Amino acid sequence: MSQRDKVIHPANGATTPDDAVIRASSGSEPGEGDSARPLEVTTNAAAAVDSAGDTNPGASDSSVGAAAVTRVFGIRHHGPGSARSLRHALEEFAPDAILIEGPADADPLVGFVAADTMTPPVALLAYVPDSPARAAFWPFAVFSPEWQAMRYGVDHAVPVRFCDLPAAHVLAADDDARGGGSDPLAALASAAGYDDAERWWDAIVESVPDSAAFDAITEAMAALREDAPGSASETTPPEAATPAAPLIVDQHTLVREAHMRQVMRQVLKGGAKRLAVVCGAWHAPALVEPLGPAAPDTRLLKGLPKTKAALTWVPWTHSRLAAGSGYGAGVTSPGWYHHLFTETQRPVARWLTKVAGVLRSHDLPVSSAHIIEAVRLADTLAALRGRPLPGLSEVTEAVRSVMCGGDETMLRLVVDELIVGETLGGVPEDTPTVPLAADLRARCKTLRLKPEALARNIDLDLRKERDVERSHLLHRLRLLGIGWGTPTTGEVRSTGTFRETWTLRWEPEFEVRIVEAAVWGTTLRTAAETKILDTASRDDITVTALADALETALLADLGGATEGLITRLEAAAALDHDVTHLLGALPGLTRTLRYGDVRGTDTKALAHVADGLLVRICAGLPGAVTGLDIDAAQALRTQIDAAHTAISTRDDEHTSTEWLATLQRIADRDDVHGAIGGRAVRLLCDAERIDDADSARRLAAALSVGNTPAAKAAWIDGFLGGRGLLLVHDRELLRRIDEWLRDLNEDQFVATLPLLRRTFGSFESGERRAISQALRDTGSAPATSVGHPEIDPIRGQLALRAATAILGAAG
Repeated sequence: MSQRDKVIHPANGATTPDDAVIRASSGSEPGEGDSARPLEVTTNAAAAVDSAGDTNPGASDSSVGAAAVTRVFGIRHHGPGSARSLRHALEEFAPDAILIEGPADADPLVGFVAADTMTPPVALLAYVPDSPARAAFWPFAVFSPEWQAMRYGVDHAVPVRFCDLPAAHVLAADDDARGGGSDPLAALASAAGYDDAERWWDAIVESVPDSAAFDAITEAMAALREDAPGSASETTPPEAATPAAPLIVDQHTLVREAHMRQVMRQVLKGGAKRLAVVCGAWHAPALVEPLGPAAPDTRLLKGLPKTKAALTWVPWTHSRLAAGSGYGAGVTSPGWYHHLFTETQRPVARWLTKVAGVLRSHDLPVSSAHIIEAVRLADTLAALRGRPLPGLSEVTEAVRSVMCGGDETMLRLVVDELIVGETLGGVPEDTPTVPLAADLRARCKTLRLKPEALARNIDLDLRKERDVERSHLLHRLRLLGIGWGTPTTGEVRSTGTFRETWTLRWEPEFEVRIVEAAVWGTTLRTAAETKILDTASRDDITVTALADALETALLADLGGATEGLITRLEAAAALDHDVTHLLGALPGLTRTLRYGDVRGTDTKALAHVADGLLVRICAGLPGAVTGLDIDAAQALRTQIDAAHTAISTRDDEHTSTEWLATLQRIADRDDVHGAIGGRAVRLLCDAERIDDADSARRLAAALSVGNTPAAKAAWIDGFLGGRGLLLVHDRELLRRIDEWLRDLNEDQFVATLPLLRRTFGSFESGERRAISQALRDTGSAPATSVGHPEIDPIRGQLALRAATAILGAAG
C-alpha cells in the first residue's frame, strides 16, 4: 500500500468510498493513465451531515462523543510563526483526526502531500469542467499552517480532511455572495497601537512561537465577534459594515462555519477522540465546543447552489502569494516568511547575508562589514521598539541605510528577488489533471523544458530537431492562449530564419488556461489545430487574420490545419475587394514561404495563393492611392513598405517585376498624396528602377511653386522615410531640400513644422549629426543675410596710415 493510500484509508472518520466518488472525464482517450484524467469529486458529505443533524434536531452536540476532545487552532493564513506554533501544538495534542479549512471535496487529494515530488508552494485548483474559466485556487506554502497540518497528518498517519464549503458550492455561488468584510485583525492591531495588522501579527505571534497563543487568539476573536453585526443571526443576512461597526459576520461566513461544524460532527460521530481543527482565527470562536444543535446549521446549508467541480493540485509561486487581487493570497513578503520558517538559527544574519548576495550579483559593492553593521542596526531598532526579534521592517530599514545607502532602486532589487521571490512549486506526475496538461507535461519532459517562475531567454537553432520541436511547442501554446514563451530579438545574430529567441516565464494562471484549452483536444497538436480551424471558420474573419493564422499554423507545425486554412484564405481573398486587406495579408504569406527550406514544409500551395493576391493588389493599388487624407496615406504607406520588404525577401524575379511596375504607375501620377508618391519614388530608387537624375527631377517637381507647403513636406516625408543617411550621401538632394526650407516664410514654416519634426525626428541621432556636418561642409548660406556696413572715409584714412607705418612704408 502506498503512503498516499494509507493516508486516506477510511478509518476514524476518514473519507469512505461512499463519501467521495472519483470518475474520469468522458473526454479521456483509451489507454490513458489516471494522471491524464481530471478529478471530478461528488461529495455526499452534505447529505450525511444532514441526516446526522436530523436524528435529533433539538439535541445538543455535547452528547456526541462524550469522551472526545476537540481543539480549535485559529491561525493566520500563510504565517510562519503560526505554522511553527501549530506544528508544536499538534505534537503536544497528538490528534487522531485533523480538519483543515479548505474545500471539503478536495479530501481525495490530501494523500498527494506525501509524495516526494510535491514541493510547495502549490495550490488546489477547482474548476467547472463545462466552464473552466469559472475556477478558484487555494494556495499553500511551506510556511502555511494548513500545509504543516497536512504534513503532520502524513508523517503520523493521521486522517486529514478539509471542512470548508465544497468547491462545488463555491463555484456555483455568485461572486457578490462571498464575504468581503474588513480585516478583523486590524481592530486588535489598532487597539495595540499598530497602524498595520501585518506588523502587529508579526510582532505578537510570528516572532513569538508559542502554542499557548492559540487560546488567547480565540478569546480575542470572540470578543470582536460579540459586537460584530450579524454574529447573532444564523438565518438572516447581516446589515452592511459601518464606521462604528467595521467588522461584520456576513451570510457567506455563517454558511461556511455551519458547514465546518457539520463536518466536525460527522468526524466525531465517526469515532475520533482527539480532533484538531485548523482554521482562520476569525472562525475559531464559532467552532469551539459546545457546537450546539445541528438543526440551525442544516437549515443554513439547505438549498445552496451547486455545480459539477473538478479539483487537482497545481504549482504556485511566491509572487502569486504576494498578489492581493485576482488569484493572489495577499501575502506581502512570502520570501521573508519562507526564510523565517526554514532558518531557525540566526535568521536575521542569514537573511542579510542573502541580501548581500543579491546586491553583489548586480555588481553592487557590499562587504562583510556591511552585513555586520546591518545586523547591529536591525537588533538596535528592534530593542528600541520593544520587539524580541527584528522584524521585516527593522531588517529592511537596516538594508536601506547600511547596504543601499538610501537608494530605493537598490532596495527594490531586494524586495523583488528576496522579500517576494519567484519560487515555483511542483506537483507529482500522477496528480489528476486534464489530458491536455498531461500531454504538455510529457512534452516538456521529453524536450527538457522546465517551467520556471523567473524569466529566462533561450536560443533555438532550427537546424536541430529538438530545437524545432521546442519551437513548435511554444507556438502551439501561444495559439492556445498560454503565453509561456514570448518571441524576442536576442543577442545572437543570424542570417536567414535558422534561429529563434524566446523569453520563458511560467505563471500559475496558465494552469487555468490549460484547462480552458482542453475543450479543443487532448493533445497540444490536436487542440491547436481544432482551435485555429474554428477561428478561421468565423464569418467576420479578415484576410489578414487568415494569413496570420496560416503563418502561425506553419510555425507550430499544424499540418492537419494547413490545407483547411489555405482553402479558407483563397475563398476569403476572392470575396474581399479592399486592397488594404490584401496588402495586409501579403507580408505574412510571403514570410511563410521562407519556412519551407528551414522547417521542411511544402509551400507550393502558399505560393499559388500569394501570387493570386499580388495580381489583385497590382491591379487595384494605383486606383486606391488617390483622395486620401494624411492619416489614411500614412497607414497605406506603412502597408506598402511591409509588402515591398516581403516581396524583396521572397526574391522572385517575376513577382518583383510586377510589383515595381505598380510602384512606377503610382510614382508617375500627379494626383497621389505626397506620402505615397514620395515613398514610391524612394522604393524605385532603391531598386535601381530610376536613376539619381530622375529622382532629382521628381523632387524638383514636388517642391515646385504649384504645390502647397504641406504637400511638399508630405512628399519629403514619404521620400526620406526615416533613413537620413540618404541626405548625407546625396549632397544635391540635401542642397535642394535646404533651399526649399530657406525659401519658406514664417507662416509656411510653422505650418509644415510638425511634419518636418516627425520626418527628421525619426532619424537616428548619429544621422542627424552627419546631416548637420554635411550642411557645414557644403557652405550653406545662412537663413538670414547680414548687410555690409558703410565705410567711414575719415576713420579709413587713419587706419591706412597706421597700417603703412607698421609695414615700414611711411612717406
